Amino acid sequence: MIAQRVGIAALRRGARPSLFPFIKVATGGMQARPVATAKISQDDGHQILVKQRLQRPVSPNLGIYKIEQTWLGHSAWTRITGCTLSAAAYVYFGAYLVAPLAGWHLETASLASAFAALPFAVKGGVKFFLGFPFAYHFINGLRHLWFDLGKGFAKPSIKRGEMVLWTSSILSGLYLAFGL
Repeated sequence: MIAQRVGIAALRRGARPSLFPFIKVATGGMQARPVATAKISQDDGHQILVKQRLQRPVSPNLGIYKIEQTWLGHSAWTRITGCTLSAAAYVYFGAYLVAPLAGWHLETASLASAFAALPFAVKGGVKFFLGFPFAYHFINGLRHLWFDLGKGFAKPSIKRGEMVLWTSSILSGLYLAFGL
C-alpha cells in the first residue's frame, strides 16, 4: 500500500494536466478515514471474532451451485468411481493378507474355479461392477487432461462431453463385463 501511495504521489507531482487529464480527478482530494482503537480484553476480542464468524458464509458457499448441473457431475462421479475401485482393492488385498490366518482360500486357482461356477448373469454383474468404475474413471481422466489444455469449457461442450462420457463408460463397462 505504501508503494502505491508513493507511486501516486510521484505521478501527481510530475504529471502535467495537459498531458494527463485524468490526473485531475485523481488529485481532487485524499480520502481519509479516522482510525479509532479501543482497549479490550482478550475474552471480549474473542467474542467479537466469534460473532463475525457466524456471519460468514460456508466456504464454498453452496448457494452458488445450480443443483441440476452439479448433482451428478463428472467431478463427483470421478471421485466416487476412484473410491469404489480403491475400496475394492483394499478389501481384496486385506482379505488376501488375512486369509492364511483365517483359513480362507483366496488363491488364484480357488477364486477362478469359484467364479466359474457362478451363473452367467452374476459373473457379468460382478465384472460390470468392477469394469464400469474403471472405464468411467479412465475416460474422465482423459477428459480432465483435455480440460487441462484449456479446451472444452463452453456449456454446450460440457453437456455434450458428459453425454459422451456416460455413454462410452457404460458401453466400455459392458464390453469389459461381457465382451472379454
